[in-house]
Amino acid sequence: MKKHVLLACAAAFAVAGCSTIGGGDGVASASTQDWDAPVGADGNTPFPSTYTPYPGRPTALVGATVYDGTGGRIDNGTVLFRDGKVVAVGDAALSTEGYDRVDGSGKFVTPGIIDIHSHLGDYPTPSVEAHSDGNEATSPMTPEVWAEHSVWPQDPGFTRALANGGITALQILPGSANLTGGRSVTLKNVAARTVQGMKFPGAPYGMKMACGENPKRVYGGKGRMPSTRMGNFAVNRQMWLDAQAYDGKKRDLGKETLKGVLDGEILIHNHCYRADEMALVMDMAKEMGYKVTAFHHAVEAYKIGDLLRENEVCSAIWADWYGFKMEAYDGILENAAFLRQAGACVVIHSDDANGIQRLNQEAAKAQAAGRRVGIDIPDAEVIGWITLNAAKAMGIDEMTGSLEPGKMADVVLWNDNPLSVYARPEKVWIDGALMYDAMDRKRRPVSDFELGQPGEGDVK
Repeated sequence: MKKHVLLACAAAFAVAGCSTIGGGDGVASASTQDWDAPVGADGNTPFPSTYTPYPGRPTALVGATVYDGTGGRIDNGTVLFRDGKVVAVGDAALSTEGYDRVDGSGKFVTPGIIDIHSHLGDYPTPSVEAHSDGNEATSPMTPEVWAEHSVWPQDPGFTRALANGGITALQILPGSANLTGGRSVTLKNVAARTVQGMKFPGAPYGMKMACGENPKRVYGGKGRMPSTRMGNFAVNRQMWLDAQAYDGKKRDLGKETLKGVLDGEILIHNHCYRADEMALVMDMAKEMGYKVTAFHHAVEAYKIGDLLRENEVCSAIWADWYGFKMEAYDGILENAAFLRQAGACVVIHSDDANGIQRLNQEAAKAQAAGRRVGIDIPDAEVIGWITLNAAKAMGIDEMTGSLEPGKMADVVLWNDNPLSVYARPEKVWIDGALMYDAMDRKRRPVSDFELGQPGEGDVK
């Protein structure tokens, strides 16, 4: 099989140098097949990744508390990585000969934090109309658009997410104005001149869908279908029937994406709030022959935890956003905890340029809400909500998301327990390269757009 390579070559600031974790049955990785894309006139896969890792050093993090992302915790632990890969994770008995030692005493180590739901680059900072590139709100069905074609690599949000949130990988999704918003793209959070220079090698594409209020409001307001929830489903079902009839003889960008979904190569990420609608969407998926990988926002997911577990669908949720529109009214703080108790897959996401800088705190808030109702979830398990579970739902868990030998050395050293409000990333490595160091101003990334402007690269 020919794997579609999704990432690109990094080039900018100089650097020297869902299985539910502990809850219920394991959820297999969302990525079951390699993406075999149609090739262009030049014989190549379109828009391939050109990512090349920055240079790194053999590094040993010693003496820290290690949360490995799989639910494991090692006190006074050691993490070894070289040549961009994790070599070993263990206790103080591991030999560090041949490695640069970094003292982690009193500190914490986790895998790189992963945000499954971001619009960085498509809705970049400054937030002006000229930068509004996330919704192709001209038709309710736009499977032909690709989010990566709107990504602006100079968005200062990328560097803020790295420095403040320890974000090493993220999925950029189209917005939710449309029933079918188009393809998503998974990025490495590195400085690059092009989006190809950020694309995560080997990551499957996703496709964004949305149900509920947004599409019916946007298109009903234009006097066209859909204007109701029943209209949403009718338009969606007809789209899938048309896609099933596509024979591929004549290229059609939208149908190619939909065929990728039906073939299990492109993953469905579905914006949906209400429990009843999520249940209907899962039934529609069975009718049409595709699978929902994750429901995003999913504020009522706690009502159908058993159905989500049985269908192996993750819920990518906020810790406490609710009530800002009618379909968000019945959200509760205990959503994540109740899902975990049901054995369903939990992912904490941001959907926000500020929230992505504090996913660790969002996970901690969801953990605390569970504790208040008697559901005590270990710290090491909660870290999986923002690392390995996200990676599984994005189809990249065989490469990243946990500290295991052979995986990418995407690593964060925290100055405190990452589930503490006082914790900040002290150092962040991506593929074993030190990309951020709070103690070295020369290793604080600055977007080219910010150069010469007040507050450039400011870390708050």
